Amino acid sequence: MNNFTRQLLIEWRKLGFPFEDATIIIAVSGGADSVSLALALSELKTRQKLNLRFVLAHFNHKLRGEESERDESFVKNLAEKFDFELVIGEGEISKNENLEQSARKARYDFLTETAENLRAFAVLTAHTLNDQAETFLISLIRGSGLEGLGAMKTLRILNEEKSKIENQKSKILLIRPLLSWAKRIDTENFCHLNEIEFRYDSMNEDLAFRRVRVRKILLPMLQDFNPKIIENLSQTAFLLQKDFETLENYRRENVETEFFEAEISLKKLRDLTESERNNAIRRWLKNLRGDLRALDAKHFEAIERLIFSRKSGKLVELPNGETITKSAGNLYFEKGKVEK
Repeated sequence: MNNFTRQLLIEWRKLGFPFEDATIIIAVSGGADSVSLALALSELKTRQKLNLRFVLAHFNHKLRGEESERDESFVKNLAEKFDFELVIGEGEISKNENLEQSARKARYDFLTETAENLRAFAVLTAHTLNDQAETFLISLIRGSGLEGLGAMKTLRILNEEKSKIENQKSKILLIRPLLSWAKRIDTENFCHLNEIEFRYDSMNEDLAFRRVRVRKILLPMLQDFNPKIIENLSQTAFLLQKDFETLENYRRENVETEFFEAEISLKKLRDLTESERNNAIRRWLKNLRGDLRALDAKHFEAIERLIFSRKSGKLVELPNGETITKSAGNLYFEKGKVEK
């Protein structure tokens, strides 16, 4: 058994996931990371280490014309080669908003729907140490708080927000089994070793995207200072995750439920320390928005100024047409209007 496959099996055991009688969705773009994950799981199934139902899931964003269609054909052939089931999704992604965010939302909506339809235990994505380091740097550049600097988690609930709204008991996990140990060079080498081709996304060369600039410009510069910068940044992110979880456990026991309602009291916010107030605002917005994506340090600084300004009726504009308004002793959050 190759070391890559062995390490994946070790991670599977460490995370305590089932070895039989469960359906697992594998998100596959066609790139080296997702192909190596599918390849290793195929080997584990062949060796009877995992007796699970594996389903490949590919979302065609239709952003790159014929290249996107070739990606889809490639994944179809891959599913046939590995004898895995396959689900294909597609959708026209709006280019009027943030393209990366729109594409991500469409992809995860598809993965969630697929997992729910198949009653899956989990969805696997092939994020690596490189992705973790890039996410950490992007969050740092944006001025994120402790939660944002924790970057990606190895394990989270995929349909948590939907479960809360629809009162669902069954929760589907999102698992990133390569995140804590595999680098991009490892996934590429594993594919080469097994003589398995993989696709390359031409948008990964487009410096208009922030993540590409971090990957192509910033990280190589940092590697001149420290060749192990990817591992170190990833480790920092994981340590910050633990710190954030400790604080979250404390807040659950001590923070009042008002901070999770549609409005939030200005007096209560002003009585908090700056750190407590910042965390309360972040939790409040995360609860109402679903996440903190696209929010930068400037947004939280503007909210802080709004809290202590003497005039009512002022507002802070957030991305996607969202606003925070101060009135009658409270802050009010309002989502942007959806154009039909």
